[in-house]
Amino acid sequence: MTLPVESPAFGAAVKRDLSALLGSAFESALAARGELLSVKDQAGGRYLHVNEAMAVFIGCPVGEIIGRSDAELFDAPLATALRAAELTAQAQNEPLLSEHRLEWRGNRREFEVLRIVGAVDGNGHRWLCCIWSDLAGRRQREAQLRAALEQIEQQQRANDQLRREIRDQALREPLSGLHRRSHFEDQLRREVDLSTREHREFAIVFIQIDPAGAKARSLGSAGDDRVLEAMGRLLRGGTRAMDASCHYEAQRFAVLLSGVGLATAHARMEGLRRQCATQVVVHEGQEFGFTVALGVASFPHTANTQDALTAACEAALAEARRRGGNQVTLAAIRFDQG
Repeated sequence: MTLPVESPAFGAAVKRDLSALLGSAFESALAARGELLSVKDQAGGRYLHVNEAMAVFIGCPVGEIIGRSDAELFDAPLATALRAAELTAQAQNEPLLSEHRLEWRGNRREFEVLRIVGAVDGNGHRWLCCIWSDLAGRRQREAQLRAALEQIEQQQRANDQLRREIRDQALREPLSGLHRRSHFEDQLRREVDLSTREHREFAIVFIQIDPAGAKARSLGSAGDDRVLEAMGRLLRGGTRAMDASCHYEAQRFAVLLSGVGLATAHARMEGLRRQCATQVVVHEGQEFGFTVALGVASFPHTANTQDALTAACEAALAEARRRGGNQVTLAAIRFDQG
């Protein structure tokens, strides 16, 4: 039932004011956007005008809404929240934009509401225009945008990882999967500089594959390749991320053990020697083994420059080979350190 609470003259004045404020085609524009429109008497909070979208939301024909208040149309908590926002807009005396999250007719809805308070007319009347924008579409678009951005970021991370892998593969020797000699020497230079500044130690190891046995020799280069592959697997699995291992040349490998002293390096390399000695290599159904000779030197106890350290490690390896291989030999410790 329509409850006439204001004069027809006030209703006409409301329409004139709204048209002047928002333009003659504003309701058509709101309808096209699916937005809800209501106009109320600010003093009593009773509806003077609603568009069809608002009537559908409330669930009553337009004629049954005019003259009623929110307290008669909505449950108490929602009506109270709406009235509080209206009073805030009136107190500020300027357009107020706020959001409302509500449960209505079994559905959870979110709206952004723009409230515009009209001027007081000659009879002391004042109207309130409310434009409700459903946030469901916006929230969906925001979620889609977030998902798209996340997908782009994931793709970017995957591309970055692929580029790193490609760069890393360019630094590795294909057969053993270990870094090339140039990468090892770069790491060694950096380790010498860092250890000199921070007064810490590290070790390097040269590893030489001992002369092949009769069975391995009978397989020729294919047998050599299987040994290089096996050696690569053992070094990749037995070194830390902070270490560096490489296929140094031909049958020789090198390892840099960051932050490790001579005794610890010897213990770790003795473990590697035993692994090599018990490793079974298979090629075309034939099994054979291999052994290695290892020379270990440390910075700064063996030598305090890169060239001297490399020379000391070479000498230790030569001694291990002179003794028949399959053993770890330590470089001599300097006694001129003051």
